Amino acid sequence: MTAAFRQGLKEAGFIEGQNVVVEYRSAEDQADRLTALIADLVRQQPAVIVGNTASALAAKSATTTVPIVFVTGGDPVMQGFVASLNRPGGNTTGVSFLTSASGTKRLELLRQLVPKTAAIAELVIPNLPQAESERRDVQAAAHAIGQELIVVEAGSDRDIEAAFAMFTQRGAGALYVGTGGFLHSRRERLVALAAQHRIPTIYVLREFVTAGGLMSYGTSITDAYRLAGVYAGRILKGEKPADLPVQQSTKFDFVINLRTAKTLGLEIPDKLLALADEVIE
Repeated sequence: MTAAFRQGLKEAGFIEGQNVVVEYRSAEDQADRLTALIADLVRQQPAVIVGNTASALAAKSATTTVPIVFVTGGDPVMQGFVASLNRPGGNTTGVSFLTSASGTKRLELLRQLVPKTAAIAELVIPNLPQAESERRDVQAAAHAIGQELIVVEAGSDRDIEAAFAMFTQRGAGALYVGTGGFLHSRRERLVALAAQHRIPTIYVLREFVTAGGLMSYGTSITDAYRLAGVYAGRILKGEKPADLPVQQSTKFDFVINLRTAKTLGLEIPDKLLALADEVIE
């Protein structure tokens, strides 16, 4: 993602180490560290702060003057980033890749892979607006076609371990892993558990599949960070966040990992392979 961000900066005329300095900070998935990290950054009066949902929201709470560019999988208006997509106002703009918007398509692709499975499990993050929206869409789609859906919430590592035990216990034949930063940050563990329990799984982002997951379908997070880099560059040139409409990443990726399919003893139907944007062999 940092490489994609640098590419966006380059497209806007800035090359790190030549005509722009980029300082990186990470809370290492510990939300309680964000406030101090952001306060330190704001004190340095940077030209622009770029961050994911949690860090950009923390920055928005800390400053009304430093320009902020967010990258989020949710609805920026609902999250409180901007007043409207076309006219952000304030010191904040960015990119939304709306991970929840393609939930029904992910369910459809999973059913094409395992059409005879009685039950499909869905793993979701509790109390996350875009996850709630995705859950409603997937449940409605499952209900419409008579597909049993086992929905399990996970907000901690312990929850994830318990969820897979429940999937096995209830005989889930496939798994849908929902949207959200927490699940994305645990992708290697999720992929390992899916392999251990031999459960065909679809994910939101291609990063899960490059980590060994079976399939993913969703907007491209790398493209979203490239667009954020372009916006950061435009702000460095003097444009104001208030005047830059929120961009929506419209590049969708359907990725299949054939090595994982082989390990699971799955034959990927030709019609799914034909739909894939990328096949990992």
